[in-house]
Amino acid sequence: MLLAIDTSAGTSVAVVDPASGRAVAERSTDDSRRHAEVVGPFLAEVLAEAGITGADVTGVVAGMGPGPFTGLRVGIAAARTFAAARGVPVLPLVSHDAVAADQEQDGPFVVLTDARRREVYWSAYDRTGTRVAGPGLARPADLDEAIRASRPDAVGWDRVTVATIPAWRLGALAADRLASGAPFADDSPLYLRDPDVTMPGAPKRVVR
Repeated sequence: MLLAIDTSAGTSVAVVDPASGRAVAERSTDDSRRHAEVVGPFLAEVLAEAGITGADVTGVVAGMGPGPFTGLRVGIAAARTFAAARGVPVLPLVSHDAVAADQEQDGPFVVLTDARRREVYWSAYDRTGTRVAGPGLARPADLDEAIRASRPDAVGWDRVTVATIPAWRLGALAADRLASGAPFADDSPLYLRDPDVTMPGAPKRVVR
């Protein structure tokens, strides 16, 4: 069984049967501020519903973003910790790829997710569902310009905005790649910008 975790937008956790690519159990929430509170209970619930234990998990699929630093790191840390404890591999994937694979529409489109700070993350996909530009980060007013700089013809493509990433679809994508031998994504979080935390400067001099 594959365990899939994504916290790049909301929080989504699923157990996926790699033989069929189907979800055996899934939990998700659109809440983008409670990742650390819900990911643990979600993990316990999907394992219980699937009727398995950690020993039955053969790989942990991790959504690598793009996503805000605070939320994204929760899912990646959970995936890496679970995998290390069970001695199984982490299978990293770009989170937007799950959204693209979940679309039923024909034709190219651009996937959008909330990046906070009045910005959005975007990725462009062609008619086959292959990512051809992005992931990128832009303010809504500058989105057309950002897309045009990477893929000019994608500016007019339909746009798909989602509040959470379907972890079960990440698991299905991972199952396909394992079966075909296709490569996974880099094992590096796609924050696309620096975290809010900054290092303090030197102490001010006190003049007496």
